[in-house]
Amino acid sequence: MASLALAVTFIALVLAGAMAGFFYAYSMSVMWALDAVDPKTAIASMQSINIVVRNAIFFPAFFGTPVVALLAAGLWWKAGAGQVALLLALAAIVYLAGAFLLTILANVPMNEALAVATIPIDPEAARTLWRNYSGPWTLWNHVRTLASLISLLLVGWALYAAGQA
Repeated sequence: MASLALAVTFIALVLAGAMAGFFYAYSMSVMWALDAVDPKTAIASMQSINIVVRNAIFFPAFFGTPVVALLAAGLWWKAGAGQVALLLALAAIVYLAGAFLLTILANVPMNEALAVATIPIDPEAARTLWRNYSGPWTLWNHVRTLASLISLLLVGWALYAAGQA
């Protein structure tokens, strides 16, 4: 049982790390790069990104991170390692609240609004559209990044605790 729990916890670590890195990359480079280019280009680029991100690589990590962490928590709980189980459950809760739900409640609605927006011909209108999208979107992405990093830290702590048990 412990070897299965350990393997599932390692998978949770990889998934949490992938999502933390994904959100971090947007906060620390992608959005800065888009903010630095012509707003029309930024809008068109983000519209394209939001289409291609829905793929078979992103979805398992995005949806699977909390599921696998909770599965690992259950396995450790069953194995009698309550502290490890608690850390993994906390990792799942932090990810669900700070990354998953926030994505659904904040970032996705902004993405959907941008998806149907016509790129303005007027440069000032394009600048306003991009500014109104980029600022709030990036702020909420910073929160997703922080939550994902905390989730990753909790899974790592759980692995450490499992080694001490």
